[in-house]
Amino acid sequence: MVAASAWGQGVSAGTGLPGDTNRQVYEVKGVVKSLAADGKSVMVQHQAVTNYMPAMTMPFDVRDTNELRGLQAGDAIGFQLVVAGNVAWIEHVTKTGAAPPPGAEQPSRLSFRVVRDVDKLAIGDMLPEYHFTNELGQAISTKQFLGQAFAFTFFFTRCPYPTFCPLMSRNFQETEKKLLAMSGGPTNWHLFSISFDTEYDTPADLHDYAMLYQYQPAHWSFLTGDLTEITAIGDQVGEYFGHDESGGITHNLRTVVVDARGRIHQILPENKWTSDQLMAEIVAAAMVGK
Repeated sequence: MVAASAWGQGVSAGTGLPGDTNRQVYEVKGVVKSLAADGKSVMVQHQAVTNYMPAMTMPFDVRDTNELRGLQAGDAIGFQLVVAGNVAWIEHVTKTGAAPPPGAEQPSRLSFRVVRDVDKLAIGDMLPEYHFTNELGQAISTKQFLGQAFAFTFFFTRCPYPTFCPLMSRNFQETEKKLLAMSGGPTNWHLFSISFDTEYDTPADLHDYAMLYQYQPAHWSFLTGDLTEITAIGDQVGEYFGHDESGGITHNLRTVVVDARGRIHQILPENKWTSDQLMAEIVAAAMVGK
């Protein structure tokens, strides 16, 4: 398969190694926004990769820290993006020049949105009531789930990068399966995957996406809704999402566990947690008040 864009091309390329038949390699260009202190990742603002992912500002890992040596914020770079199953990284990173002036390559698509002034939540704080629409087109609120432990995370269906949104969904899928299979485990729990891409992710789109993960509607919901509402709950738990100056999507990762009383039980940052960890937190949160 070949996928071409104004920035480059993506090609299938197996290496002959076991399990590597689905290896995809994309030629990409972007601008360095920042570098991790350990030299193992770089934040890059890149344009859309046709037939793979939209323009985004996101961190990319490298397997060889020498790839990033000598780079600094503002450098324009070219690199190969390698996607192999559930892992991905970049390699052959080359500095191509200084960053173009803002707006020089494509017009900005930034837009204003209404936000609420909300307080940050800490462990032990009560989660305010929030309203959403699920993948079945049904209106729901968090208040309906008092007496249940629930976990929620943020994602968007157009994100294909295996260590970002798809990882959150795979972890939720594994957590659901483990909780359902647990002998004598709690039954008062639920999972919520909240899309912040409300312009694109309709209930029908969310349902199609949910089916890819063999979800059980009684225990896992995929949510959309009013962007002001989604922004507010995100702001309260440290979830950021929005657009960079070129219009590309940028976001971080947060997963939150709420106990059966409706209080924040745990906030899991980024993508290093496992389904076993989440399962243990949900089991503990479900037992609160019993």
